[in-house]
Amino acid sequence: MGTDSDSGGGGGRARGWVLKALVLFGGALLLKRLRKSTTRWDHARAVAEALSGEKFSREQARRDPDNYFNIRMLMCPATEMVDDSRVLYFEQAFWRTPQKPFRQRFYMVKPCPKEKKCDVELSSYAIRDVEEYKNFCDRPKDQRPQPEEVIGDIAEHLTTVHLSRCERGKRCLYEGSSPPGGFPNSWNGATYCTSELAIHKYGEVHTWDRGYDDEGNQVWGARGGPYEFKPAPSSSDDDMFSPLNFAPTLSLEKKMEGSFVVDEQ
Repeated sequence: MGTDSDSGGGGGRARGWVLKALVLFGGALLLKRLRKSTTRWDHARAVAEALSGEKFSREQARRDPDNYFNIRMLMCPATEMVDDSRVLYFEQAFWRTPQKPFRQRFYMVKPCPKEKKCDVELSSYAIRDVEEYKNFCDRPKDQRPQPEEVIGDIAEHLTTVHLSRCERGKRCLYEGSSPPGGFPNSWNGATYCTSELAIHKYGEVHTWDRGYDDEGNQVWGARGGPYEFKPAPSSSDDDMFSPLNFAPTLSLEKKMEGSFVVDEQ
């Protein structure tokens, strides 16, 4: 009987050591995962995915219809470059006429150069034939320009925004702006333009593009703050897209002048 008791105790101790070893091993794996740093390409992929999809400025336009429109912003993957940079197609249109975009671009997303203190570099480019790309994201893939065509249709560089992870405690995930001095721009009397971008949780994106003349006067772009784009609501929320109360004393064309850029470059 004593022998049975001893063997049982030994077995319990053995099982205890095994469990302890498993716990230590599992903890080591978890610690290794936690310590594993996010790579530069992880940040680039996260930004590309956050930008993609259909988003609207509906809520903001409802709050302040005199200064903001309900704009549809749509982005989707178009191709990848040989260095793994992602190219996204971008268009904006008034929500009532999504088939008639007034702004079309390519955006290239890649990690920031190592010498810069940022995480992601986001550059916009003109498109050689914008008509060919209208509603690109809405079309079946076999009815779009193919990836090799997209590469050939990337035209002149327009702007670049350098994004960094937001500091702890901020609402955003990534934020950034164009370099000091911005980039050349000639629309509506401008000589240069600046861009600011912030990416929030759940696919929300804030953009603020502005144009200035030689004397530093703002000649186009929103004045009160960035446009706030949120992912498209579900079909059950279609009633939310009621006509917005645009100021009757100003025509839509007049309001657009200085508020939004229409094919400025």
